Amino acid sequence: MTRSLLIALGADHGGVALKNRLAKVLVEAGHQLMDFGTDSTESVDYPDFAHAVCGAVVEKRADFGLLVCGTGIGMSIAANRNPAIRCALVHDVTTARLTRAHNDANVLALGARITGEEVALDILNTFLATPFEGGRHERRLAKINPETQP
Repeated sequence: MTRSLLIALGADHGGVALKNRLAKVLVEAGHQLMDFGTDSTESVDYPDFAHAVCGAVVEKRADFGLLVCGTGIGMSIAANRNPAIRCALVHDVTTARLTRAHNDANVLALGARITGEEVALDILNTFLATPFEGGRHERRLAKINPETQP
């Protein structure tokens, strides 16, 4: 198990069921949550939830963010509009591990209509347990948003 983390969660109507399932598992594992919603299957606009979660991560009120929509695509696009966010849309454990190790991703996006619940749980656990390797990857990350570098 990873150390206890504070994780910001957000989902639209297409991702609410998977978000709630993952939230339950995260709490059982000893993590704390900031749940920005939605809590319903009524149609909502995914950027609202992506921006709220990313705000918590950027302001360091949360260690990581988790976004869930139908495909994960819309959430990841909205999240990555923030230059301080590195949101990865992940479909398997290998890319979950590599996006943390090589890209220092701070937000994970999942597609509830694309990724099964058990795979999503494995992805989430791998994402949270994998440290950033640093080294040569730091140089590459600095080139993503050079205007934000010292």
